[in-house]
This record gives sequence, structure tokens and C-alpha cells, in this order.
Amino acid sequence: MPYKERDINKMYYTMGEVTEMFKVNASQIRFYEKEFDILQPKKNKKGNRLFTPEDIENLKIIFNLVDEKGFTLKGAKEYLKNNKSDVKENQKIIDSLEKLKGFLVNLAQEL
Repeated sequence: MPYKERDINKMYYTMGEVTEMFKVNASQIRFYEKEFDILQPKKNKKGNRLFTPEDIENLKIIFNLVDEKGFTLKGAKEYLKNNKSDVKENQKIIDSLEKLKGFLVNLAQEL
């Protein structure tokens, strides 16, 4: 049986890690935090933001709606409010398809 790497799941991600994940400035993440109620990062005693995996999923949803689908911020807020469960399910499907794509690209490179 081949070795299978486990996905490492962290409890909290720093602002730097989040900006690297999404390849954006910290100011954009802070702006989205103010604009969207579903983003609720914890803050430590120093005031540094600590994002949970749920916050990361919500950020993926927001970036998908705003950057890829072309929603305005107001439109994205309304869409999230009215279709929250559908949006989360769609994001899970997108994530699994991206993992599959990455696997297939790696497989093609090995051949």
C-alpha cells in the first residue's frame, strides 16, 4: 500500500499565512472582515488576527463570488445571506475539483 500524506489541519492561521494563501494584501482581508459578517477571526492579546479553518472557507467563498464570478460587494453580501447553504456546498465541490485537478496535473507531469 503506497504512502499517503496526511493533510495538516491547523486550528488557527495568522494574517501572513492567509495573505499567502490568497495572494492578496492584508488590507484586503481586513476590508472583507469589516464588510462581511461571516468573517469573525479571533484576536489574541496583541490584537493579531487568528483565522479558523471556517474563516478560511468563508474567505474562499467571498473571493469566489467577488473575483471569479464578478459579484459586487453588495451583491455578494445579499447572495450569501439568501443562499448560505448552497454557497457552502458549491465551495466544497470547487475545492474537491481543484484537488482532483492538482492530482491529475501531477500525474501527467510524472508520465
